[in-house]
Amino acid sequence: MSKQRIRQLIESRTSQDGLTESGIKGVRMFRATQAIPCVPAVYEPSIVAIVSGSKEAVLDGHRYVYDDNRYLCCPMSMPVKAGTPKASTDNPLYGVFISLNQRVMAELVLEMENVGGALPVIKGDLRVQGIRLAEWDESFTDALLRLLQLGANPTDAAVLGDARLRELYYAVLQGEAGAFARQAFGAGNAIARSISHVSSHLDQPISIDDMATRAGMSRAVFHRKFKQVTTMAPIQFVKSMRLNNAAMKIAGGMTVNEAAIGVGYVSPSQFSREFKRMYGQSPRQWGEAQQVPMGVT
Repeated sequence: MSKQRIRQLIESRTSQDGLTESGIKGVRMFRATQAIPCVPAVYEPSIVAIVSGSKEAVLDGHRYVYDDNRYLCCPMSMPVKAGTPKASTDNPLYGVFISLNQRVMAELVLEMENVGGALPVIKGDLRVQGIRLAEWDESFTDALLRLLQLGANPTDAAVLGDARLRELYYAVLQGEAGAFARQAFGAGNAIARSISHVSSHLDQPISIDDMATRAGMSRAVFHRKFKQVTTMAPIQFVKSMRLNNAAMKIAGGMTVNEAAIGVGYVSPSQFSREFKRMYGQSPRQWGEAQQVPMGVT
């Protein structure tokens, strides 16, 4: 019943495909009524919850399909391919993007650890995933409903929004993806901090040695730990982040040269070669072929 109420809230507040602000900072609703193939995207630290239909995300060859049974937890910026290949007017997709505030998540993790109670254990092997799917349990569902209900009243959203968002974060940390998220936001996770620095400085030179130094590790140890967490080698990750961001910029109407410079490429020819090697099309061909509504993927 709670999921149905969540869908009704989203459906009543989304008049077109794409993202719609909920009235709560960091929380956006979305709708898709047409099939969109998986295309390059960057998932920032977030929770993506689907109440109708399904979405797909591909990270380094691993395919994740999630719907109203499992939500997606992405605690670190990740270069993915994402889409809604099964959406249609007869089977519309409705969902919510919830940004994860690093400071609040870190505070919650620290508080949970300081209490000293039993924390949920992780299921499966964390080392082979940069994102994780988690069960829509009762705590998560109730917290999400309570959060979205605030959007109808700006005063409620302003006064209670942070508290309700914190409640949702806590439900995530207590849920199936809890240990996975706690590792990313725990005080000792240097890899997550390194990824955060990379994602916010793509337009600047980035060296693996600098990333390792920032993480307080030798190059060899950093390389091994980075690949355990993200499935990718650091240099592969940085390249994927740059090219995925550039692909999104070009799809949004930015010129090829502007996109290349915006993600740190000095040589346009190198950018074009690497772009075509990854996506099978030149940047210009890619831009001409894209008709994807921005924000849906």
